[in-house]
Amino acid sequence: MTDNAPKQPAAADYPALWPVPTRWDDNDHYGHVNNVTYYSYFDTAVNGWLMATTGVDIRDFPAIGVVAETSCKYLAELSFPDRLQVGLSIERLGNRSIVYSLAIFRDDDGVLEPAAVGRFVHVYVDAETRKPVAIPAEIRSAATLLVVQDD
Repeated sequence: MTDNAPKQPAAADYPALWPVPTRWDDNDHYGHVNNVTYYSYFDTAVNGWLMATTGVDIRDFPAIGVVAETSCKYLAELSFPDRLQVGLSIERLGNRSIVYSLAIFRDDDGVLEPAAVGRFVHVYVDAETRKPVAIPAEIRSAATLLVVQDD
């Protein structure tokens, strides 16, 4: 009999970790972080990491990354005031798009417990015309640091 359970993500699977705190208003009526907020954590981590790594405000580029696809699989509840680390890696770096593989970890005094895994696709478009364009060189250079090769 084979074990078909998906592999739990580990922080070591991700070339970069980006800290994201939970906020008071992230909790919903049920006392945990609302499901849509996880997407905000992904977005904050990707764009924060890109800005820190390139040293440029990515909003100033003539090309912008728009989200074309997202997904999230929830593994554990989060609640304010949890501290989080978002793991970032890239499963595909194309000419006009980037497919990120992401994970959210609860940071319990340095012990990182997986809470969610996700996927985020940025397609680069001209900021004015919204027509697809090549990924800006600075972003492509930074993104190569997150590319993970399959074993």
